[in-house]
Amino acid sequence: MNLEIHGVKIDYPENCGIIIGQGTSIKTVDYLKQIIADTAPQAHFGVAFSEAAGECLIRTEGSDDEMIKRCTTALKGIGAGHVFCILLCDAHPLDILNQVKNCPGVCTVYCATMNPLQVIIATTLQGWGVVGVIDGLPPQGIEGEEERQERHNLLRER
Repeated sequence: MNLEIHGVKIDYPENCGIIIGQGTSIKTVDYLKQIIADTAPQAHFGVAFSEAAGECLIRTEGSDDEMIKRCTTALKGIGAGHVFCILLCDAHPLDILNQVKNCPGVCTVYCATMNPLQVIIATTLQGWGVVGVIDGLPPQGIEGEEERQERHNLLRER
């Protein structure tokens, strides 16, 4: 078997969040749209899902054409079937994460982040698949008492 591994950098606006996952059918894109609309109605968002059988189309939904376009671009770069991308502005990925994980069409959530993101792809003769993600940057140090207090203050604000 011929196997190659490579990374795909995902570009998205700094003030937005992203969720990348794996789903089961073309209905996944509709389920996810409804979840976001119900859970974070103030959000501007796009959802895209790559079919892995039949027409193998990228299916899209959302409330913001630019976010939908960026989701489509991300999935074209990833190139794997049954993968979905959610881009979310004016809401945080954590606001919808539990509902996304409980969605009937969702198998796996690879990340829910606002950090720099790369998706690690494996390529075989059959096609491309997501192996995992690189979410954010490497550790720069160890939290001290001052940073711990800042973190606790942030948690109280939520």
